[in-house]
Amino acid sequence: VHLVESGGGLVQAGGSLRLSCIASGRAISSASMCWFRQSPGKEREFVASIRRSTGITYHADSVKGRFTISRDNAGNTVYLQMNSLESEDTAIYYCAASRTLFLGPTPPSAIDYWGKGTLVTVSS
Repeated sequence: VHLVESGGGLVQAGGSLRLSCIASGRAISSASMCWFRQSPGKEREFVASIRRSTGITYHADSVKGRFTISRDNAGNTVYLQMNSLESEDTAIYYCAASRTLFLGPTPPSAIDYWGKGTLVTVSS
């Protein structure tokens, strides 16, 4: 097992949740860690990424100003702080790791390791 997510759940609109992802094995050496999400009937969508060595982050426009990706000092645990949640944020959230760095969003095709996902449900 390389990536394990936790922290999902049910929250009211306007509320907050913090997701965590612990990396192990080969995923630890990845260049960047990411969060993606997927809603029913939709494609998997990039949410945010963070570079393990520098901590430089990138957030999708849809979550910018509401979500924040961060990591611990060792770079093996990644967090996604989600504030001002909206019903449109309801999805399965996946932790992911890539050996490739991108200036912008990381495409799903570049992901080397995926977690199993954690469900976030926002009630309106």
